[in-house]
Amino acid sequence: MAECGRKALSLLEAARSRYESLQISDDVFGESGDDSSDNPFYSTSGDSNSDNNTPECCGDERRTGEPRPPSSPNTQAEEEGWSDAVQDITIPSYTDTCGPTQKMPATASVVDFFQLFVPDNVIQNMVTQTNMYAKKYQERFGSEEGWHNVTVPEMKAFLGFVISTSVHRCESVLSIWSSGFFANKSIAPKMSQARFEKILKYFHVVAFRSSHGSQGLYKIQPFLDSLQQSFSSTLHPSQTQVLHEPLIDEDPVFIATCMERELRKRKKRKFSLWVRQCSSTGFICQIYVHLKEGPGPDGLDTLKNKPQLHSLVAKQLCQDLSGRNAIIFTGPSITSLHLFQEFEKQDIYCCGLLSSRKSDCTGLPQSMLSNSEVLQHRGQSRTKMKGNMSLICWYNKGNFRFLTNAYSPSKQGVIIKRKRGEIPCPLAVEAFAAHLSYICKYDDKYSKYFIFHKPNKTWQQVFWLTISMAINNAYILYKMSDVYQVKRYSRAQFGERLVKELLDLDDCSPSA
Repeated sequence: MAECGRKALSLLEAARSRYESLQISDDVFGESGDDSSDNPFYSTSGDSNSDNNTPECCGDERRTGEPRPPSSPNTQAEEEGWSDAVQDITIPSYTDTCGPTQKMPATASVVDFFQLFVPDNVIQNMVTQTNMYAKKYQERFGSEEGWHNVTVPEMKAFLGFVISTSVHRCESVLSIWSSGFFANKSIAPKMSQARFEKILKYFHVVAFRSSHGSQGLYKIQPFLDSLQQSFSSTLHPSQTQVLHEPLIDEDPVFIATCMERELRKRKKRKFSLWVRQCSSTGFICQIYVHLKEGPGPDGLDTLKNKPQLHSLVAKQLCQDLSGRNAIIFTGPSITSLHLFQEFEKQDIYCCGLLSSRKSDCTGLPQSMLSNSEVLQHRGQSRTKMKGNMSLICWYNKGNFRFLTNAYSPSKQGVIIKRKRGEIPCPLAVEAFAAHLSYICKYDDKYSKYFIFHKPNKTWQQVFWLTISMAINNAYILYKMSDVYQVKRYSRAQFGERLVKELLDLDDCSPSA
């Protein structure tokens, strides 16, 4: 019994050691408990589901006997240049130093971190645009009794009320002033419900379409541009970063009012949002919003082929990484030989999971994509190379295929399971598993703190979603600063404190 305990402990320590060697933060939110390495490939907790925690949902899951993809007439040509001979490759060292770009004073407040992304001039612009829209609206439809122009303190309070739904979930932001279960009497006296509803009615970031702004997100494009700039200028990410779509509710329930439940409508969101995210800290470095309907920037609205669309999205997200020797991890919809070769010319290296159904497999050897030579033993792998590019087929209760020029195919890694012990794999597989698993864990945590307010208009949905991401980024910078050593707030406490500071409440201490 004691020997089993020692073996389990040694596996746990080995898992954590390898996890740290891949430059992944142990727990950005500090809320996962003693064993914070619970992810599909480093499952060391006592209730881990043995070997079922594999990335089968992402890979090419065909089993023996299932239909194979039809052979291409260019199969022989695609095999040319790919060799079974494996050689070492060397990735140049990363040119940036990971960390915040400015040192915040130990006296900095929570709102100071938030305003790194939403500064006073942005809030002042919201005030100006909201008042302009209200004036034009009332000129057309008649003046509204009791309306007066919004001020900066009122706009901050308005943001605070909506942000409060990220830490105190309620079915409507108007529930704050109710007498029911979702009421929030600690902040409700700061503004009347009637005044809040009037500001909500007229709230705008850009009130009117300019002569050049014809694309669908013109109402928040200046705000998105400002946010992009602040994301890229406040923190230097680590060498390893992930391109993916973060966790967003696909079918939000839009509630007209708290009392009129019969007016609820279920709608599909009309946009997709991709991010480039630092896999060492969880910091979102870049965002890209694509409207599913109507005109969009960069001509992406004209593309119907998903791999081509995702490839162009990846280029947009990585446009400022050229020459830095960054390593990018991608899912099946982005992974393609042509894209990886383009990135390599810009000193951007890649590691991606392949799927014959979701990926653009042009130029890849058909013999590696089919199951004609099925690997039967767990941990067994086969590799072909073309230049610095490696195509890896690895078996773990199914065949998983990876394309990479970021890791030497001759270097071996290991997947550590509590019950099965160590499963051998190429280093690229271990790195992909560890980094993607960290991002999945981050998604699970930060999605709990998304603003719960669900408006009907697409631009407002995007606005509040990106505000949520800005707050999470602010918390990451807070945890990396000296302020955290003085006042150690959890993510929930950080959100509560931000709300109270935006509302300028005297008692700004978060609840325990």
